[in-house]
Amino acid sequence: MNKILNNSRLFFHGALLSYIALFHWLRPMTYLATKVVSPLFQILFFTLLGMYATGRENAHFYIIGNAIQVAALSGIYGVTFSISGDRWEGTLAYLFGTPANRLVLFVGRAFMHVIDGMFGIVIGLTWGALLLRLDLSKTDPVALALTIFITTLSTSGMGLLLGCMSLLTRNVMFINNTVYFLLLVFAGVNIPVSSLPLWMQPLSYALPMTRGIAAARAIIAGESLKSVAPLLNSELLLGGVYIFAGYLFFRWFEYQAKRRGTLEVM
Repeated sequence: MNKILNNSRLFFHGALLSYIALFHWLRPMTYLATKVVSPLFQILFFTLLGMYATGRENAHFYIIGNAIQVAALSGIYGVTFSISGDRWEGTLAYLFGTPANRLVLFVGRAFMHVIDGMFGIVIGLTWGALLLRLDLSKTDPVALALTIFITTLSTSGMGLLLGCMSLLTRNVMFINNTVYFLLLVFAGVNIPVSSLPLWMQPLSYALPMTRGIAAARAIIAGESLKSVAPLLNSELLLGGVYIFAGYLFFRWFEYQAKRRGTLEVM
């Protein structure tokens, strides 16, 4: 029981401190611009462009896709920097020296960003409803909340993997920006996956968000949780695969750092 309590304290306390350390240098206005204003401009840009290209009746497709994709700001950028930040701030050596449970420390890095990402999606959908008349009247709120949670969790799982990869390179932003814009193209945010070339579609289904966005669109259109359960189960499984791969990568990096006596394993 003491071990469970200690791990729980380590998980939540470590998650909170990691999040505070990551954003301690940000001013409130900077945070608001990133989490409130930036999603608004992304949604407006792609929705208005999509309406011009395909018709006003398709506005909901672009609103929902871009609102869900907002989670990548926390799931990709935030989680990646929560891992790589330990290296650049000089605290990674202390982390490797502690006897604390590595899995708890590793997964805990994403906890606050999952909550933050869900908050971002809610803001995006709110903008869509207030400014672009997104109809949420047929939506099952419980099903939508579960979809948002699973999609954000899956995206954060990929962020954990990317965070470990960033330990091997100095150009973290290149990795983050590449993946962020790949999601815009491949995850069905603004282009239906079925409209992509056949060789691109397997990559779409290997990325997080693809199934989550499809599930969110179905739920907002009035579908039940049961009807989108296969999509959500697959999204959750994919997130688990990313988390597991990231954890293996993290332990490999720790092993190499201790064997070589340096955090520069490349």
